[in-house]
Amino acid sequence: MTAKRYRDMNIQIFGKAKCFDTKKAERYFKERRIKFQSIDLLSKGMSKGEFNSVSAAVGGYEKLIDTSSKAYKDSTLQYLAYEDDKIKKLLENPAMFKTPIVRNGRQATVGYCPDVWKTWE
Repeated sequence: MTAKRYRDMNIQIFGKAKCFDTKKAERYFKERRIKFQSIDLLSKGMSKGEFNSVSAAVGGYEKLIDTSSKAYKDSTLQYLAYEDDKIKKLLENPAMFKTPIVRNGRQATVGYCPDVWKTWE
């Protein structure tokens, strides 16, 4: 593809330093010389606006939750009745997010999704 189209991409990778799939996602974009911003979820978290944009793009905040994570199992998230309470709890504890979360403007993916990223190029 043309260099101009790559410049138009605004890739953000929300991940965790020890996450294998986050490293694979970063390598995917590096190999294609596509600039990206790497955000450590555990230290920086995700703003409410970013969260709303990503959850809308992936089809709901439930898809962002890593139900197999220790953080999720140790939390009370699954017992909360109200969606607002669940979202607040998730934003307070970013270790419960599935990673990587890759965002390109209004588009986003959760997990390692090179087939989707190819369509962004």
